[in-house]
Amino acid sequence: MSLLGPGDPPPFTLHNAGGEAPVLVVCDHAANDVPAALGDLGLSPGDLAEHIAWDIGARDIAVQVAERLDAAAVLAGYSRLVIDCNRYPHDAAAALARSDGIDVPANRELGAADLALRVAAIHEPYHAAIAGRLQAMPAATALISVHSMTAHPRLGQPRPWEMCLCWARDERLARPLLDRLRAAGIVTGDNEPYRLDIGEDYTVPEHAMRRGLAHVQVEFRQDLVASAAGARRWAARFVDALGPLLDDSDALAPQRYWPDPVPPA
Repeated sequence: MSLLGPGDPPPFTLHNAGGEAPVLVVCDHAANDVPAALGDLGLSPGDLAEHIAWDIGARDIAVQVAERLDAAAVLAGYSRLVIDCNRYPHDAAAALARSDGIDVPANRELGAADLALRVAAIHEPYHAAIAGRLQAMPAATALISVHSMTAHPRLGQPRPWEMCLCWARDERLARPLLDRLRAAGIVTGDNEPYRLDIGEDYTVPEHAMRRGLAHVQVEFRQDLVASAAGARRWAARFVDALGPLLDDSDALAPQRYWPDPVPPA
């Protein structure tokens, strides 16, 4: 049995597949689509347009970054409320029943079999696409994970940062990139308001840290990047700071910062 029907979008899209740079851009929360079989998850159209359902502007940013770097991008195809592609499938946060004060009725009593359908249809193909792309790339490849954050969460303080870099253990790209962004006058958070949580975050630890790849996870503030023009502007500012760092082949040489085994379930 498959969750996705013939009229549903694919679980991921590959943008700029011919990109030749030793860089892979990924976007875990690029879309707010829901499979037809799941209806609207019990949410209103307004709820599904909000930040709880996807990272607003992140897809456009990821596409722009990929094109500016001549890199490929793998973009997740469904709402994080269906299945969060940046969480381990066993994590309770993989299909939240409540997000930033909003109930998600379809996830309230989600059974193991239904969750497994979502994982098989969306989570696994997306991550298989990332893994397959990386396996075909040079060993000295960088992974750039693009996210966005709301400026005004209901359950929290307003966020003054224009951008945030999330990292753990491996600071090869994060530290010099943070310095360059701040030198350019960009208000940049260093692991705030989010940090990279090994054992909770999935994409960067599993695909970059496990392979020893240089990487960075970046959050853009959504009010700055919600429009196409804003996404273009902030993608350009980000690549202006990042690009020169990717020319250092020694910095991109694989280095293990996270030995096996995987974090416990």
